[in-house]
Amino acid sequence: MIIERDLTPYVVYSGDPVLRALEKITANKARVIFLVDSHGHLDGVLSDGDFRRWVSSAESLTTDVPALEAANTAPRSLPIGSSPAEIAHAFGSGIDHVALVDDRGHLVAIAINRADELRIGTHVIAPDAPALLISEIGINHQGDVSLAKQLVDLSVEAGADIVKFQLRDMESLYRQGSAGSGGEDLGPQYTLDLLAKYNLDADGLFEVFDHCKDVGIEVMCTAWDPVSVDRLVDYGITSLKVASADMTNHALLRHMAASGTPMVISTGMSTEGEIRETVDVVRSTGVAHAFLHCQSTYPAPFKDINLAYLTRLAELTQAPVGYSGHERGFHVPVAAVALGARIIEKHFTVDRDLEGNDHKVSLLPGEFKEMVQRIREVEEALGTNAPRAVSTGEMMNRVNLAKSLVAARRIEVGEVLTDADIDIKSPGRGLQPNAYDKLVGRTTTRALDAGDFFYATDLGDAAPKGRAYDFRRPWGLAVRYHDIDAMTKDTTPDFLEFHFSYKDLDLPVEEVFAKYDGGLPMGFTTHSPDLFAGDFLLNLASTDDAHWERSIRELQRVVDTTREMQQHFTRSADAKGETEGPVIVASLGGFTTDAFVAPAEREAMYARVAEGLARVDDSGVRLCAQTLPPYPWYMGGQLYCNLFVDPRDTADFAARYDRRLCFDVSHSKLSANYLGMSFADATDLLAPHTEHLHLVDATGVDGEGVQVGDGEIDWAVLAQQLDAMSPGVSFIPEIWQGHVNDGEGFWIALERLEQWF
Repeated sequence: MIIERDLTPYVVYSGDPVLRALEKITANKARVIFLVDSHGHLDGVLSDGDFRRWVSSAESLTTDVPALEAANTAPRSLPIGSSPAEIAHAFGSGIDHVALVDDRGHLVAIAINRADELRIGTHVIAPDAPALLISEIGINHQGDVSLAKQLVDLSVEAGADIVKFQLRDMESLYRQGSAGSGGEDLGPQYTLDLLAKYNLDADGLFEVFDHCKDVGIEVMCTAWDPVSVDRLVDYGITSLKVASADMTNHALLRHMAASGTPMVISTGMSTEGEIRETVDVVRSTGVAHAFLHCQSTYPAPFKDINLAYLTRLAELTQAPVGYSGHERGFHVPVAAVALGARIIEKHFTVDRDLEGNDHKVSLLPGEFKEMVQRIREVEEALGTNAPRAVSTGEMMNRVNLAKSLVAARRIEVGEVLTDADIDIKSPGRGLQPNAYDKLVGRTTTRALDAGDFFYATDLGDAAPKGRAYDFRRPWGLAVRYHDIDAMTKDTTPDFLEFHFSYKDLDLPVEEVFAKYDGGLPMGFTTHSPDLFAGDFLLNLASTDDAHWERSIRELQRVVDTTREMQQHFTRSADAKGETEGPVIVASLGGFTTDAFVAPAEREAMYARVAEGLARVDDSGVRLCAQTLPPYPWYMGGQLYCNLFVDPRDTADFAARYDRRLCFDVSHSKLSANYLGMSFADATDLLAPHTEHLHLVDATGVDGEGVQVGDGEIDWAVLAQQLDAMSPGVSFIPEIWQGHVNDGEGFWIALERLEQWF
């Protein structure tokens, strides 16, 4: 089980509207939310079932009523000091979340019934969570508090999630106490002599643990005896480690479990029968736990490691499993993660030549850092066993590189298609060639010129078409110069948003609009290219002066072109445009190619962007910074985006430098997912600074441009927030490839958006 003390995802105020509670239930994926008053007193619980019962019994429904009206006001709860066994008995009958309260009824924690998951401090160990990476310092501090602190600092720099130490009470642990090792066999004598020199007592370790708190890293500690367990629990340790040597020490395990502290148990030196016995003992206590596969030799021969046992260990324990490695190198832990290890423990040192077996199998700081990086890359690459789908990046490359079915000649409505009418050509914007046989013999419902693409709708009913739409804010369509007429033949949007390619900036504006005598009867906005000639990405955060200067020049060209276009439109995109000019949307940069920068570096990067914007003459237009996704797609692959991703520093940039935003809700939903942040909270931050909207759905952390309603955005909640904080702000449906087949994707999006906006 998990004892969850971070209550934010699971709590709303009793007076908050039901809609807010439902949004949190969706976000936390727990199907339950707890209701508290302004003092934190537990008032009730609202689950999916409670909501359904309320809906079925209510005479009239409105989501503005207080959440407490729909809640169960007599929730199951236990005192915060309840034992794991007592808490385990409280689960059942569909209840997997139990409130833990103090003696005054304040909600202090939530017990969650999950055998495949546990929490250690702020870290969750679960099938869908990153592996927990432990830097095992052990006694590699050589008995020196200063060296121990240095190892902690180096572990933090290397990316460890937790540092681990060992605590022994020598008097209670060894039969000769601390008096000596005389009379022992060679092996125990060596170990006792080493401990006599390098063991740190509890007070020394606690000084190091305090340092860990100061630098922001969790601590785990192996307790070798009951005295050490008690000292660690009294200190407030967030997890206890059981050494392989103590896996069969059931008395010690029960003593640990009685404290309720999560336990991580190594299985080296043990038979499967012994592992089964220990599983039964630990499971009977109800304490949260995990087991580590381990080969207890130093260094462990690769032939003896048997990583395949991880799968069997998971079956035996029905709990999270991991790997504690004593082999040379770090490639085995990387493989362990690929096989399902959710915890990795590796020894950590500054010098492998120091005295002691552990140093010989330890990683140096740089090696540990590389292990962390490789494990995180493998975790990204593992994915799921779901049916294969085409990724966003592949979709883009499919358009560029694949082939389509196209008309071989001019074809009129009502003709029956033959082999001679269909050709296969690049790019891949239309039907894939594997639809050839389905297309032959069909009667056309539209006219095609030679080279026109066939689409999925040519295999069935007619494609959706534009119509008159009814929105309470100005709406527009994304266009290129060449498809203005196609996009406006069946509808008249309030404005058009011109998505420039870098070649468009070279075209004479007067010639482009010459045929629209008297101007187009609508407003317009523009969108700057991201990519310019020579694989040049606009980046106002660049520290390369030449790149920065060119970015300023290219953005100025966009502004100048936009100003030149104004004479060809009879209206503005919205009321503000009458006096403030058209909106220009621009992705302002902050990209890196191999990894994200440290968060502390972002402030200087934002300042660099602001300095570049100050060099652009944007009088007469509204130049808006577009919110960006963490993993943007450019030139057929992914980059890492550091700026305009986190809603907190994006909003701070807008306020500090008096800049407005284009809130791309797809990009920002991906960012919220990446940051583990509620999208409603992200919207609260961004909406007040928003001048323009791109409305489009999203999935995961890089699935952008998804059709409205086919992704993860809660559109009812979003519309309510935007009506309150960004009333009257213009929008376009920014569906990826929405313009193909005469705007099919846009028409579907607008049809769906109409119900909310």
